[in-house]
Order: sequence, then C-alpha cells, then structure tokens
Amino acid sequence: MKMEKRQLRWAKLDNAAKIYPAARRKNWSNVFRQSATLAEDVDKDVLKVALSVCVKRFPTIAARLRRGAFWYYLQEVSSPPEIMEEYSYPLTFMNKKEIRKCAFRVIVYKNRIAVEFFHSLTDGAGALVFLKNLIAEYLERKHNISIPLECGIVDRGQKADDEEIEDCFLKVASAVSQPRRDTDAWHMSGEIESGGYLNLTCFKLPVGEVIAKAHEYDTTLTTFLSAVMMRSLLDLQNEQNPSKRKQKRIKLLIPVNLRKLYNTRTLRNFAMFTIPEIDPRLGEYTFEEIIKIIYHKMGAEVTQKHMGSIISANVRDERNPLLRIVPLPIKNIVMKAVFNAVGERKSCLSLSNLGAVELPEIMKKYITRFDFILGVQAAAPYNCGVVSYKDTLYVNFIRNIRNPDLERHFYRVLKEFGITATLESNRK
Repeated sequence: MKMEKRQLRWAKLDNAAKIYPAARRKNWSNVFRQSATLAEDVDKDVLKVALSVCVKRFPTIAARLRRGAFWYYLQEVSSPPEIMEEYSYPLTFMNKKEIRKCAFRVIVYKNRIAVEFFHSLTDGAGALVFLKNLIAEYLERKHNISIPLECGIVDRGQKADDEEIEDCFLKVASAVSQPRRDTDAWHMSGEIESGGYLNLTCFKLPVGEVIAKAHEYDTTLTTFLSAVMMRSLLDLQNEQNPSKRKQKRIKLLIPVNLRKLYNTRTLRNFAMFTIPEIDPRLGEYTFEEIIKIIYHKMGAEVTQKHMGSIISANVRDERNPLLRIVPLPIKNIVMKAVFNAVGERKSCLSLSNLGAVELPEIMKKYITRFDFILGVQAAAPYNCGVVSYKDTLYVNFIRNIRNPDLERHFYRVLKEFGITATLESNRK
C-alpha cells in the first residue's frame, strides 16, 4: 500500500522577517547562533533522531525560504538537515541556495550543540525554545529520563498550536504610526579580516557580581551592561578621534522581547528595539548620566502604546494594497534601500540580552553552558549577544575587523568596577 505524502505547512513571513531576504548581500546574511555545551560529548546518532522529532514540532522554525511572485514565504522542511561539523569560526555566510533548502543549521563540536538561524525564521527568544526542546528530546532518548513540560519545554508529540505560529505584529499595531526619521551613529572601522573570518571574544562574568554592581546604581543588569558598552564606545571614539566637534553620536540598539509586554507565546519574530544615545559634542558624561539616559529611554519606549505605534508604520506598508501587488524583485530593491537608509546606520552596534536561561531541574546537570552570538551588522563591524546560565554571564563580542579595540575598552571599564572577567577567543 502506497503511503500518502504528508502536506508540508507554509506560512507568510512575519512583519519583521520580510526585510531580511531583501537586505542580504554577497558577504552578509542575517544569521545568529545559540548553543548549549553539555557535560559529555554529543552522540550524533541520538541527536539526529531528536532533530527529526523537533523539525515536525516547529514548522515555522524548521523551515526553508521560498520565493513567491509578490512575497517570500516559509515552508517547513520535509526532513531534518544533516548535522554539520564546526567551522573555524561561527556564523559562516549562509548563501541563497542554503537558505532555500533549509534556513537553519545544526552544528556539533565535541560536547557542544549549536543551531544557527536565518533571522526570517525567528528571533532570539523563539530560537531558545527550539534549542531547549532539541536538547530535551536528545537527553530523554540518550539518558532515558522524563523531562517535565515547563520552562519552555513543550510536548514534542503535539502539533504547534495557532498562538505559536501567529504573526503578532499584525495584531498589536496601533492606529497611529511613529515617524522613522532618526540620526546616524558613529561606526567603528578597522582592517577587515580576509575570507569573511569572524573574531569571537567571550567575556565570562560572575552574574552575581554584575547584578550587585547594577543594584549599586539602582538599575537592572541589562541597563548596567548597556551603560558599560556605551561608556566603552565613548572612550574608543575619544581615542580614535579626540576632536569633540567632529565626533558622532554614540547609539546602542537594545532589542526588546515583546512577548511579556503583549502576553503571547508566539515563536515567530516578535521583538522591537530602543536606541539610547549620547551626543559627545555636548560635553563629558558621567556613568550615572549614561545610566539615566538608558533607563529613561527604555522606560518611555518599552510600553504597549509606543511599541504599537512603531510597529504600525511597518504594518501599514505591508497592508498597502498597491504595494502588495508590486512584483517581488521591485519590492526587494525598495526594501534594501530602506534598510540601508534607516537600518543599521542608526546605531553603533546591537547589545541583545537573551536573559537567564531557565530549565527544568532534571536537565541542569547535563548542561554546563549556553551561548548567544549575533552576526556582525551589515554596515558595521561589531555586534554583541548576552545570555546567562547558572552563575555565569556570557557576553559574546563578534567582529569582522582585526583589532579588538572595543573589547579592550570594555574590559577596562569592567575592571574599574571591580568585576572579574575571564576571556575566551577564537583568534587565529
């Protein structure tokens, strides 16, 4: 008897995801990585089975990018991708052919499981759910344990529910739109690495020390780290260009997970951002002033009303009946021009804090570490991903230039505050 072929699910790209295929270029693809380091080497055969289960459970993440007449869309993959060996550096270029076959990678190196995602699939929070469930499925099969459905662990035998695959941007857009106008930021420069090589530097920090220091300034860990980063950027620009009159604004892009703000469990992209800034031409800034700038910026903008008005501008374009019938090649030209004009030129880099990874208690003894690594920006050489697990905060700098000037200043600022930093690097 002939088996009936399973119908593969497809989905429109969510509102945030639409820009990423258009913004791609020959030497840049918007890909990020999440990884977990286990207490023992990975059994690839068991991982293959676990992956085959998870690709069916998460159809909008385990997907490939397809091209339609008017828009790109996602189609779930029919079978899991081959598990790959680690390259000499993370986040190697994901070309168009690869994205159209499968827009994520699973990479194993000794005791580490890494997943790299093209950003149209999901954001950091959605990716973490996928990674945690892949590990849970692996551990249950490898160690014959039962993991409770908590801390983001779901029933992998059930189909994805409607809320998980919903494009929440369309639901929360307000009736009033915020203008997109913004000022440009200072961009670091340096000698570009050959062959697309990316330098990764990880700062391992005792999370208790960082939280304690943040509390001294009556602020959060994210705000404190962001202030350290802005202070480091300010010091670096002073070093490279001492003339205050010629300096440019220091602007930090801080992504905001909107799921708690709008009470949703979507696994699609559902994040916006806030961009605190400092104009060094106005004079010197104390660390307390930087903290206040970030705190008040986030306080004013991380609200349903403000975020809804920002989202509204993007959704309005998507719903424009004339734009909807414009052929995809023309849309791509327009969206790439918009991305180049109002995208990453507006910040020095992103600092994306995934937060503390929470796991069911039974999983913790099998996992020693998590990492979150962003790709470099399209027009700037740096980015920074942050995540904490157990007692350690992992701050991962990625850059495509040779000299670690920003890392040097970041280390110095941390040292001023008495925070102990252990550094790791993949430097050749």
